[in-house]
Amino acid sequence: MRKDIHPDYQEVLFHDTNADVFFLTRSTAKTKATREYEGKEYPYYPLDISSASHPFYTGEQRKTSTEGRVASFNKRFGAFGGRSKKAADSAE
Repeated sequence: MRKDIHPDYQEVLFHDTNADVFFLTRSTAKTKATREYEGKEYPYYPLDISSASHPFYTGEQRKTSTEGRVASFNKRFGAFGGRSKKAADSAE
């Protein structure tokens, strides 16, 4: 095997910031930050989502809107489209 072509395989501390859960595992992820965990300093990598906070793994349902996508769009942007009410009244 050729030397000096493989990335460093080391223990890395991953932090799921949504669930505030730490995972210590081996990885080739490169980080600039470090954090102490259980009395030892590890490279630190924050995560937005992991198995500790993902709805598929936790079984939690996300709240969905009862109105349709078109109704939601019209509610937000209906005033911007088409003619104004004054212009529509004067055309009659």
